[in-house]
Amino acid sequence: MSLRRVVPWPSLAVAVLCAATALSALPAEATAQDASRAVRVFFDCNADCDGDYVRTETPWVAFVRDRTDADVHLLITSLGTGAGGEQYTLNFVGLGAFAARDDTLTYVFNVGGTEDNRRRGLTRTIQLGLAPYVARSPLALAVRMVLDDDASGAAPTAVASADPWRSWVFDLDANASFDGEERQSELEWGGSFEATRITPRWKFGVGTDAFFDESHFTLDDSDGDGVDEKITTLRESYGAGAVAVRSHGAHWGSGFQVSVGRSTFENTKLAVRAAPAVEYSVFPYDEFTRRQLTLQYSVGVSSFRYREETIFNKFAETRPTHALVVGYDLTQPWGEADVTLETFSYLDNSSQWRMNFDGELEVRVARGFAIEIGGGASLLRDQLAIPKRGATPEEILLELRDLQTNYRYDGRLGLSYTFGSIFNTVVNPRFGTGPGSVLR
Repeated sequence: MSLRRVVPWPSLAVAVLCAATALSALPAEATAQDASRAVRVFFDCNADCDGDYVRTETPWVAFVRDRTDADVHLLITSLGTGAGGEQYTLNFVGLGAFAARDDTLTYVFNVGGTEDNRRRGLTRTIQLGLAPYVARSPLALAVRMVLDDDASGAAPTAVASADPWRSWVFDLDANASFDGEERQSELEWGGSFEATRITPRWKFGVGTDAFFDESHFTLDDSDGDGVDEKITTLRESYGAGAVAVRSHGAHWGSGFQVSVGRSTFENTKLAVRAAPAVEYSVFPYDEFTRRQLTLQYSVGVSSFRYREETIFNKFAETRPTHALVVGYDLTQPWGEADVTLETFSYLDNSSQWRMNFDGELEVRVARGFAIEIGGGASLLRDQLAIPKRGATPEEILLELRDLQTNYRYDGRLGLSYTFGSIFNTVVNPRFGTGPGSVLR
């Protein structure tokens, strides 16, 4: 476990954290009077957190379901580490009487640990971060400090003098699924391989994947010969890519990326793009878990070999390209925002371009009420691979090939409202999400 202080605290809080202690004060079933005296915490995790475990192991604070009722807003985000683990950033935002008290801790979960190691280590870090707030609450006199012999919350690890893998992490995946009925069946299968190496200065990644979708249909006899018609379709795609990125301080990065692929749906025997790129982050990269605004620009070349002659009378072509991607991500106590704008065009013909936009916003509007809005849109003027011949009805209905279009769009809207008791400390797993669940 790794702890990092960001905002200085008074000496009492520092002593609490440095001692690596655990608090024990309230029993598991706190009374209503205890709850009224305890620090109220709004648990807001945007990562892999076992919320039930955290609540069960921390009975000396009162977890509430709405931020407006809280004394502390605990906002948790995470990022993957270069070794395949995960770094959690815990932001303790004081509210009400604690409005002037904010703090940030980090917890690192190393690859190879169990899920129990993860939740124990994260919970201990949460408890350490909440200790200074409890020390200044009416419940402080009921708190006692105990030293845990196993304060790490994670399996001990040895420090190796040399890493035989040289920081490389590998991920191999394979999957298959099938379904069917009397007159139709479908089989999907595929796999992927990825290797990454991440250090503070460099980031390398290579990967490849393949996907297949085979369908069988039996149609009624249409020509009167007494034999049903059988149709078999197959969609397949392959891809591979590599990227190398160099860090240049808190705001800049540069790199080179290359991708290779082929797809029956997109009418490509071979599609290759290679491009160097540069990226600027308006905010320092170490603020990534809370906010990020980046601009990435690349100039390169794309080469295509087509399965069928295209609407531009081409079987192959090589073109210079450039692209600009603007991305904005924000995670704050009031909610989250995520916006991406991508523009791409061919340098030798500016009339062939595309623009993609996607965004999502989640806002806690008022007590117990939240709204989610999302959507995307694309303007397409670069569909070079559309086959010259028209699509058959089967190809259209079964989505076997890409169709010519000037735009695409989608939208999402969600509303939620929760009311009732503001306290949610008690955890009861009976009739939960298992086979006997009645709440699905």
